[in-house]
Amino acid sequence: MKNVKILDTTLRDGARLINNNIADEHIKGIVEGLTAAKVDVIELGFLRGNVDYNGNSTYFNEVEQFKRFIPQDRRQSMYVAFADYGKQFGMWDFSKLPECDGTSITGIRVGYRKDDLMDAIDTFNIVKDKGYKLFIQGVESLNYTDKEMLETVEVINKIAPHSFGIVDTYGAMYKDDVLNLFNMLDRNLDENIAIDFHSHNNMMLSFSFAQEIVEASRGERKVVIDSTLEGVGKGVGNLNTELLMDYLNRKHFYTYDMDVLFDTIDEYISWLKEKHNWSYQIPYLMAGIYSSHANNIIYLMEKHKLSTKDIKHILSMIEPSKRKRYDYDNIERLYIEYSNSKVDDCEFLCKLRTELAGKKALILVPGYSLTKYKQEIKQYIESEKTIVFSVNFISDNPSGYAFFGNPRRYQKCRDKSIGSKIVLTSNIKPKHDTHIVVNYNGLINRGYKYFDNSTIMLLNLLRNVGCEDISIAGFDGFRSNGKRNYFNEIYNVNMSESEYSQINSELEKMLMDFSKTLENKQSVKFNTPSMFEHIFK
Repeated sequence: MKNVKILDTTLRDGARLINNNIADEHIKGIVEGLTAAKVDVIELGFLRGNVDYNGNSTYFNEVEQFKRFIPQDRRQSMYVAFADYGKQFGMWDFSKLPECDGTSITGIRVGYRKDDLMDAIDTFNIVKDKGYKLFIQGVESLNYTDKEMLETVEVINKIAPHSFGIVDTYGAMYKDDVLNLFNMLDRNLDENIAIDFHSHNNMMLSFSFAQEIVEASRGERKVVIDSTLEGVGKGVGNLNTELLMDYLNRKHFYTYDMDVLFDTIDEYISWLKEKHNWSYQIPYLMAGIYSSHANNIIYLMEKHKLSTKDIKHILSMIEPSKRKRYDYDNIERLYIEYSNSKVDDCEFLCKLRTELAGKKALILVPGYSLTKYKQEIKQYIESEKTIVFSVNFISDNPSGYAFFGNPRRYQKCRDKSIGSKIVLTSNIKPKHDTHIVVNYNGLINRGYKYFDNSTIMLLNLLRNVGCEDISIAGFDGFRSNGKRNYFNEIYNVNMSESEYSQINSELEKMLMDFSKTLENKQSVKFNTPSMFEHIFK
């Protein structure tokens, strides 16, 4: 169960660094980037009663004003605003809250001080009665005794909001404070109410606290964790969205899009560093992810002025043992190799996402079972009207795609490819202008010896464009006991029994890792017998 949600508050809490004065085009770009990166909840700004809204600000005074910043395709993101309860905060008039019709924000976070809880109940109920998701944020959780917090929980359970927050308002918490509060809420807060965690990074502990909460949730308790892009915020700032996102991806098999997030940071946040200072610098995140010497990052930044995602991919190309040192000749060679293979594949990925929406995909891998089950596969294609993707060969399905991640296989088929829909990874030089090229580095995991397996790359591609129903035929696994491994002898390669065994072992591990990134691993099915089919059951 993916029980943790990221709530990005860059445009609200982070923007306080510049008094929430942000150009409209930047607001829109940040929201679009967060949405594309699959952020779960996006906070667009404040609802305030004491402001005159004229644009270029994330201080709003009407719900209607948020609409133009919300993408038409919301994907899985929820959009919310923050409103403080209490006159000292420029309290917004909740009596004019319109019904939630789904065209603007669909959630409202209400902040209150401890002494205002009972007075704020009517406001909380208005938010719920109007159809919005209610997030309740109590200011300065450390200001509560255990007895006061338990009494508060009794009230919150009766209100039944979407979430209730632990708020480290002044960045003063230590690990025992965080876990004491979390465990208290976990035991006493209704299980249907998520626990929200909002920290400020005064003692550089926000990321550590977030990990503690994720682990303490046991994969069961619903948790919302607040963060901002590059940790932007007043003073030292906040928990970094990119740190939390990478942690959830690598340790808990979430599928947030780091590349899109890095592009959003580069375009809309990094410029703030020139005028404002908060401690953390994002390129050094790469040193942590890849256990790399900082000089590798400095070289790529200063000489080539690379975007963060490009630095990420080049670091991944360095052998793990060499990352701890710096070899500028080796980095330069990898930079040239990477630059030659980098392409802009956004247009095709958007097209493929649209084409696959609500449809089934069938991957044809050139295993021997394609011959044995030829008729069954044909009947399945016709009855289910699937979109067919063949791996490293061109099938006889005229409307399908042929996906090539192996240069040698492409060379064998290039003369037959005219008129076919060919998709190549960017490590392959296309022979025809009509062939589609997608980024190679975004589809591989260099942690494995056989990281460039074409079927795994295609699975990653289909997952990345949101395909939720994938069938596989011909992915038999490799056998060395005299049985044929491919439907066509031209694909056969001579390897030892130990090599076949190693490939099978790595494919199993890669597929198991892939299955953990899926909301429902049963969304992948095998249409022909395979030594890997048990992974998705």
